[in-house]
Amino acid sequence: MTTAIRPTLRLLAPADVEQIVDEACRTLDSAGVLVENEQARGLLVAAGATEHDGRFRLGEKLVRDAVASAPAQIKIYDRAGELAMDLGDDRVHFDPGSAAIHVFDIEENRRRAVTTADAVDLARLVDALPHYAAQATALAPADVPKEIGDRYRLFLVLRHACKPVITGTFAKDGFEPMRAMLAAVRGGEQALRDKPLAIFDCCPSPPLKWSDLTCQALIDCAHAGIPAELVSMPLTGATSPVTLREAVVQHCAENMSGVTIHQLAQKGAPIIYGGSPAAFDMRRGTTPMGAVETMMIDSGYAQVGKHLGLPTHAYMGLSDAKCPDYQAGMESGIGAVLAALSGINVVSGGGMLDFEMCQSLEKILLDHDALGMAHRLINGIEKREGDAVALLGELVTMSSFLSHSHTRKNWRKELTIASEVVDRDTYGDWEAKGAQWAHQRATAEVQRQLEKLAPPPLNADIDAGFCEIMFAEAKRFGLEALPES
Repeated sequence: MTTAIRPTLRLLAPADVEQIVDEACRTLDSAGVLVENEQARGLLVAAGATEHDGRFRLGEKLVRDAVASAPAQIKIYDRAGELAMDLGDDRVHFDPGSAAIHVFDIEENRRRAVTTADAVDLARLVDALPHYAAQATALAPADVPKEIGDRYRLFLVLRHACKPVITGTFAKDGFEPMRAMLAAVRGGEQALRDKPLAIFDCCPSPPLKWSDLTCQALIDCAHAGIPAELVSMPLTGATSPVTLREAVVQHCAENMSGVTIHQLAQKGAPIIYGGSPAAFDMRRGTTPMGAVETMMIDSGYAQVGKHLGLPTHAYMGLSDAKCPDYQAGMESGIGAVLAALSGINVVSGGGMLDFEMCQSLEKILLDHDALGMAHRLINGIEKREGDAVALLGELVTMSSFLSHSHTRKNWRKELTIASEVVDRDTYGDWEAKGAQWAHQRATAEVQRQLEKLAPPPLNADIDAGFCEIMFAEAKRFGLEALPES
C-alpha cells in the first residue's frame, strides 16, 4: 500500500508569505500597537519596545525572537488524561463555535435566550459525536448573573463532558476560578501544565489594539501553562484594509504582537495563531462568516501561521443563516472543506448561526456529517496492495463485485457511512419514512442522542472540590443556588 497524497489548499505564493511577515514586522515597528494593560506595557518596555503617542513600537528582532520561542506543537488531553488533540503541521481538529448568546429553538422556529439545560444538552451531544475533537463553551446561559458567565459555562462543560474545551474569559477576575476548576479536574496545577485540558481564546481589537482584559488573559495563560489561542478579527473595509492580502498583513501584525506579549510573560508557553476575520458586508453593515472572502482570509493567514511554525486556528464551518436551512449547510460545508484542505489545526464553528451569535443543536448534528466528509477528503486516495489489472479481470469474469473478498475487505476503509440525518434513501423509502427535511431528521436524532447515557461522572471527591469553586463564585454575586443541571 502506498501513502495517499494529502490534498491541500494554498492561496499565497511562498515568497509572498514571507513578504507578508516582513510587512507585518515593519507595521509593528512603525504604526505599533495600542496596549491598555499595565503589566503588558511593563513587559514591552523592559524588552526594549518604545512608546510613541500611546502606542508601542516593536522592533523586528523582538517580534521574531518571540515567535521563534513559541512551540510548534501543542498537545491537548481529555478529562481522563488521554490525548485528544495534537496541534501542529496539517492535523485538523473541529470544535463547536463558542460564546453564543442565543440558541435556535427548532420547535418555536426562532432564537431565544440560552438556559443551563441548553448548555448541558449541547455538551452531552458534542461528546457523543466523534468528528468533534473538542468541546467549546458554546453557549452563555442567561439564567445566572452575567458576572459569572465565563466560569459558569466552563463549569457546565467540565461537569457534563469528557472532551477538552475551548473557552475564554469575559472579565479579568474570571481566569483564576476557571484555572482552579481545570486544575481540580486534572488533579493539580502541575498535572494541568503537563496535560492541558483547555484552550483560552484571547481576542485583540482591530486595528492593532490589545485591551486590558485580553492582555491579562494572555499573560495569565502564559504563567499557568494553559494554551492561549489568538483570535484576531480584521473586518475588510471597516477595521482593516478592504483588500484581502492587506487584511492578512494586519492579522499577522496583531497575532505576532500577541505572541510577543505572551512570550515575554513566559518564554516557551503554548500559543495558537488564530482568528475570526470577516469580509465586511458593505450593503448591510454585517460581518458575514459564511462569505467566501472571509474563508480566503482564514486560509491565507493559516498559511502565514504555518510559515511561522505555529499551530493554527480559524472560525470556519459556520453560517450567517438564522436557522439550519440550505444557506446554513452551504456555507458551513464549504467552510469545513476549505479549513480541512488548508490544514488548520483548530477549526471552530460547528453549530453556529447568525454571525456567531446563535447555536443550534440540530446544526451541531448536521455539521458533524460535513466534518466527517472533510476528514475523508484530506485522507486522500490510497493505492492498496495487489494488481489492479488482475483484480479487474477477475471481477469482470465473476460479475460478483458485492460478494468479492476485495469488496468485503476494503469497503469500510474506503467509503464513509453517513449518519441517519443524511438522506441516501430512494424517493419511495424517503416518503415512507415521513418525507422529512434534513432539520426534521436532525431534531429526531438529537433526541435519540440525548437519551443515551451521559459521560462518566467526575470522581466524587474531585466533583466536590470542583463544585465548591463554582458555588463560591456564585455567592460572590448574590446567587444562593445554581440552576439545576
